[in-house]
Amino acid sequence: MSDPAQTGDARWSELLTANYSAATTTLCLGVALFAFNGFLVSTSLPTAVGEIGGIELISWAFTLYLVFSIVGGASGALLKARFGSRTALVGSALVFLAGTLIAAFASSMTEVLVGRALQGVGEGIIAATCYALIPELFPSRLVAKVFGAEAVVWAVAAFGGPLVSGMLTEHLSWRAAFLVNVPLGLIFIALTFRIVPRFSGEVQRLSVPFLRLSAIGAGIMLVALASIMQTVPMEVLFVAGAAIVLTSVVAIDRRSDKPLFPSDAFAFNSTVGIGLWIVLLMPVAQAATSVYLVMTLQNLWGYGPTKAGAFSATFAIAWSLFAILVANIQDPRRRAWMIRLGPTLLVSGLAIIVFGFSLDKPLVVMLGQILIGTGFGISWGFLSQTVMEAAKSGERDRASALLPTLQSAGYAIGAAVSGLAANAVGYPSATTPDALQEASIMIFAVSTIIGLGALIAGYALPLRKKTMLAIDLPKL
Repeated sequence: MSDPAQTGDARWSELLTANYSAATTTLCLGVALFAFNGFLVSTSLPTAVGEIGGIELISWAFTLYLVFSIVGGASGALLKARFGSRTALVGSALVFLAGTLIAAFASSMTEVLVGRALQGVGEGIIAATCYALIPELFPSRLVAKVFGAEAVVWAVAAFGGPLVSGMLTEHLSWRAAFLVNVPLGLIFIALTFRIVPRFSGEVQRLSVPFLRLSAIGAGIMLVALASIMQTVPMEVLFVAGAAIVLTSVVAIDRRSDKPLFPSDAFAFNSTVGIGLWIVLLMPVAQAATSVYLVMTLQNLWGYGPTKAGAFSATFAIAWSLFAILVANIQDPRRRAWMIRLGPTLLVSGLAIIVFGFSLDKPLVVMLGQILIGTGFGISWGFLSQTVMEAAKSGERDRASALLPTLQSAGYAIGAAVSGLAANAVGYPSATTPDALQEASIMIFAVSTIIGLGALIAGYALPLRKKTMLAIDLPKL
């Protein structure tokens, strides 16, 4: 028989009740650390290099953060199993704060890079562990609303992060912008002690799969390096090398007695395996808009930074708005169709962006951007929850922790692939409006084709009645 606590109607206000308010705040703050940090650093770092030098290394401040956050995220489930969620979260938050302080008080770009690497490791573990905690701290009927609340955090960060960082950098110092993370991190640690239960199991000797984690880092590094190669053949070589390394990691992990991933990760015959393909491919396809849309708006149509940024932010607004609107859906069949509709809207939005550039119509491009955000908003929470709850017995933590890590990897791979496409069609050397327009059309056409993979996976996802009912039944 179903537990009413699991199957009853869920209200948004329930996230703010005594039972769940602290847990909601803790998880949203974990997301905020990641979201705000990215916008704070991207806004303040150009000023930092003007003071301490090292402009030639500025891109590595983002690359190292991404690589180490993915490696940290890949180890999140392992650390949670060995030491418990509380210790993993507090320890990783301290690593994140140490990195923040090193970067904030750096006297050279090398020190900033060290700080950013530590921030990446800490935040990767935080994000993975927070995802793994969602099905533990909330009943199934509230999980979609938790993802909706996190989407709101991202939207607030997209607008508030650059504003806060810009004001602090302009009126105080770029170091002050970095230090915003300190009070947020301390509050997060305090809430973790209050909400996350003490580990009751036996702390085991930590056996770290250094080879696999190093290989994951190397694979993502190859992806990052591909984006800065000067020739298309070298870019193809680096992307192909990354694919071989990362595929090998998954294959080896399946045979390991201490796996990092669920046993059916990326399998083509399971809900978890196909679901993870969607989680990967949707960001890969969308990454081109993050990398090239603002630049194209400025160079092709003469938009200023603020106007172009607001245009791009319609993606985050649509994601947040529709994540909230669909969170009340409880019917398993409607949730299944939301998951399938997400990649459909993603592909439609990318195709409309291509159409908008071909027509030279900014409003059409904006419509495509909104549809992409809508696709993520209506599907991401249900997709994540389905992967979490379809995981095999004993593998839920590994499946849950992999979600944010895979999303970050998807954006990294997508940025490299879109960079490869841009260089192949001559985007960097386009000096006339017609040449820039044609190159932009080709970049987003490639993204549309990649999105078809996510769309096919969405309709292939085996959302059988038994699987979807697991969303509304008590967890074992």
